[in-house]
Amino acid sequence: MAKLLLPYDGSAPALPALREAIAEFRRDPALQIHLLNVQPPFSEHIARHLSQEARLEFHREHAREALAPALRLLDAADIPYSLHIEVGDRVERIVDLAQRLRCDRILLATSRKSPLLRALENSLTSRLIERAPVPVEVVAGAPASVLERVGVPAGVCAGLTLLWVAGT
Repeated sequence: MAKLLLPYDGSAPALPALREAIAEFRRDPALQIHLLNVQPPFSEHIARHLSQEARLEFHREHAREALAPALRLLDAADIPYSLHIEVGDRVERIVDLAQRLRCDRILLATSRKSPLLRALENSLTSRLIERAPVPVEVVAGAPASVLERVGVPAGVCAGLTLLWVAGT
């Protein structure tokens, strides 16, 4: 029985991976889907003013909001799943859960971006591919916006030009 870890943050770019997981389950009903939402931790300055119980409830509430679209789709498709909520660094939590559950692979979606933009932003996808103990399958989402395709590389080039001019 194959185990699939599906990190889901509630964003529109995450939907293609969810749809792919649903399609895969229809082809193989023995597939176990583990739906994961990772919440960022509070800073130390904020955490010291809240009880652990209050922090956990806050994270659960925000995870439920983020997961709501996924839960509706999975429930409507009558697909069983296990729900996981973690707090911490997204890559570390995904890698750790994949190991603990002995998942066969991780499925996630990403928006289409230029290689330059991916290198500059140190994307979750890139970091996960480097660290994951199992194969990471990436489903392409919507194309990058015009600003991401043109504006960011142009901004990088302009910044490099200014540095070059300042150095001469």
